[in-house]
Amino acid sequence: MNTSRRSFLRNSAFGLGAMAFASPVLQSLAAVKYKKLVGVQLYSVRDEMRKDPQGTLNALAEMGYKYVEHANYINRKFYGWEAKEFKKRLDDLGIKMPSGHTVMGKAHWDNAKNDFTDLWKYTVEDAAIMGQELVISPSIDMGIRKDKNLLLKYMEIFNKSGELCQKSGMRFGYHNHDFEFSEKLDGELLYDIMLNNTDPTLVAQQLDIGNMINGGGVPSEVMKKFPGRFVSMHVKDEVPSAAGHEKFESTVLGKGSGQIDVKALVKLGDKEGGTKHFIIEQESYQGLKPLDCMKENIGIMRGWGYK
Repeated sequence: MNTSRRSFLRNSAFGLGAMAFASPVLQSLAAVKYKKLVGVQLYSVRDEMRKDPQGTLNALAEMGYKYVEHANYINRKFYGWEAKEFKKRLDDLGIKMPSGHTVMGKAHWDNAKNDFTDLWKYTVEDAAIMGQELVISPSIDMGIRKDKNLLLKYMEIFNKSGELCQKSGMRFGYHNHDFEFSEKLDGELLYDIMLNNTDPTLVAQQLDIGNMINGGGVPSEVMKKFPGRFVSMHVKDEVPSAAGHEKFESTVLGKGSGQIDVKALVKLGDKEGGTKHFIIEQESYQGLKPLDCMKENIGIMRGWGYK
């Protein structure tokens, strides 16, 4: 990831309330019903899910997690299980999967047919079997994001994916990393291009408040600039990176060193961002066991009033 730091956004002159009354788009978004929930991105326990997926899910359920988000969908299988089997295993534990990550790329669109390939149609079909509300693409191909015309074309495809997902009662979504806030095309930040060229009623945003600071993004400013757009949030706290690959790395919630005020950002997402899904994600552990971190994280979220 590109880790250069840039500040880039101005505070919006309008609060959510004024925008909601002035904007039919936001009124339409407000009409969409989502259950407010706290879940965990299973990438947080990726090694455990690889070694013992059932045991890991059991452990998360014992901690009180009722919602998970997948980060593993290969050959129509989630962590080695077909959709119906994975759903049954989650149902047996009292767990739901309201969202999941599958990168949409060039392999998912057939230019000759002007339609999605079966690969993406299966992705949406299996997400519907799982009972997802959101089908989220986490990142975008390097080749697409370096060509503005191609990027704009794929924003049209994002909208079409939203239409496809709507047929199954779902919504398409995008999850940011850091490059969206450090890379520009024709002087415009990628994230601004993406949000300005996608229909909010078709394409939801999952704001990763940790990833974006490595690219110079300011979570509070982004939420104020695009109020109501962030149905989902990856809840992260950040500390200076020990590995050196990026400037910051994630840590247990509330244990950061002042890079972001994660509690305040969660509250802001709730109040102005339109956030209903609060998905805990931690990718670095500072010597702790990932499952121990997840237990502490859900306890902290409960302490903040999110259950």
